[in-house]
Amino acid sequence: MNIPTKIAGRFPLFLFSAPLLPSSSSSSSSSSSCSSLPSRGLRSLSLVPILHSRRLKPKMAWSLEKLDAAAFEVTQLGVVRPATEAHVDEAVEALRAGKVIAVPTDTLYGFACDACSLEAVHRIYEIKGRKHTSPLAICVGDVPDITRFAVTDHLPHGLLESLLPGPVTLVLRRGDSSMLEKSLNPGLESIGVRVPDCNFIRGIARGLGSALALTSANLSGQPSSVSIKDFENLWEHCAYVYQGGVLPSGRAGSTVVDLTRLGKFKILRSGSAREETVAILERHSLEEEGPSS
Repeated sequence: MNIPTKIAGRFPLFLFSAPLLPSSSSSSSSSSSCSSLPSRGLRSLSLVPILHSRRLKPKMAWSLEKLDAAAFEVTQLGVVRPATEAHVDEAVEALRAGKVIAVPTDTLYGFACDACSLEAVHRIYEIKGRKHTSPLAICVGDVPDITRFAVTDHLPHGLLESLLPGPVTLVLRRGDSSMLEKSLNPGLESIGVRVPDCNFIRGIARGLGSALALTSANLSGQPSSVSIKDFENLWEHCAYVYQGGVLPSGRAGSTVVDLTRLGKFKILRSGSAREETVAILERHSLEEEGPSS
């Protein structure tokens, strides 16, 4: 796309960090600017550490500088969109239609779809070139939602709220009352659950009213993505790619911890928050099981 110099000078640089792809249908321009996420009234594109006594640190708050109408129109012309509240409903509709989207989290960029859509889940495996025997995690909007999909009544009071939202994946038993489709990770009695510290993806999960199937946005076996440029070759397979800038947590991903056994925990992947996670688990009187990886 050729952008006139006079107009291009007004755009935030992040819009041009990767080329915009042509859209199959045109979008109308908007006269209003994109609004920043609620309760995160920051003015620049950034991830800002926030300390919280009960949770993992640093916490990450998301925000995007307000875009003017012209920048919004250019963004609308391609598959790339800013990860702002203004685009949550659009993302939800894409998921309800069985599409796959790419979103930022508090660790890495990920591919997401409706966890209860068998077709969409299969599509994620196809995009990544991943074996169907490799399980997918799910993402929910809020900590209380976890009980709809996994068993938590064996966990100490307050543990979930201390760990989440944050860069942690909790492996829990599904249980007989789980709302998840049996076709998601067939043969496994457990499920990895995330509540990322990122308002955008949590807003999408709330809007969908279900769980998102979530996995890293990359080809299987390749490095994980901390910017949308890292997986530019896969944009064409997504309904939308949501731009959240370069993520600062590195490529380690979330810390994965098995909490399926009463009074025990096991670190399955060290990830980006192992030390803080173990400290919280031990503070709640859980004992580590077996060697850590």
